[in-house]
Amino acid sequence: MRINVDGRAVFATTGGAPFDPAKPAVVFLHGAGFDRTTWRLQTRFFAHHDRAVLAVDFPGHGWSDGPALSSIAALADWAAKLIEAAGLKSAALVGHSMGALVALDAAARHPAKVRALGLCGVATEMPVHPEMLESAKAGTLKVQELMTFWGIGNALHKGGMVSPGLWLRAESLAVLSAAKPGVIHTDLAACNAYKDALARAPDVKCPTVLVLGDGDLMTPAAKAKPLATAIAGSKTVVIANSGHFMMVERPDETLEALKSCV
Repeated sequence: MRINVDGRAVFATTGGAPFDPAKPAVVFLHGAGFDRTTWRLQTRFFAHHDRAVLAVDFPGHGWSDGPALSSIAALADWAAKLIEAAGLKSAALVGHSMGALVALDAAARHPAKVRALGLCGVATEMPVHPEMLESAKAGTLKVQELMTFWGIGNALHKGGMVSPGLWLRAESLAVLSAAKPGVIHTDLAACNAYKDALARAPDVKCPTVLVLGDGDLMTPAAKAKPLATAIAGSKTVVIANSGHFMMVERPDETLEALKSCV
């Protein structure tokens, strides 16, 4: 479905069920350079278990109109507008990596619009290696290769996907290679620049679960501990044998963690 936010079309999938704004809503926010397809293994469950689901493409990503927004704060304000534009009073926000920072910032600054948080692959800060930023700015393939190599857990580089026939690294590279020019750099630069997570965390008052991978090299689980401590009443779930892309690497375990909150 398409939703109009700030005069631009936003594309979202609904988990295979009609979107009903009268139901409790869950909005899924993807990470840097990716799109709504990140969440296809979780959205179907929620859409068929009494939730209204939107897995959105951020501006300039996937099938949404551009341009891409250049800061986490701007994306958080956009997420709050999206909730309103979808005819919702509030929604649970489930974000991965960059999307998790967006969800956190939105919950802190727009509390009336966010009823719960699921923060996957999150850390107090997300610094990006200069080589990755340089490659992204130049539009070379190195950044895509590094994002997939370091992002996917070691076990999954050797096979063992629960979804038969799915080669996660090739699929991830395909999504990244389809990104519009400049989008990956814009996203990574926004993550690199964002230093407000720990300051925002005490303002988060809704139920929150942090979903982390024990083998995540991009946002190591230990780097999320200060954030978890600062969010009152939050719950942390560390998924075994998972890298940064736990929603695809370990979809069932990720789903169980999210079900406990959203």
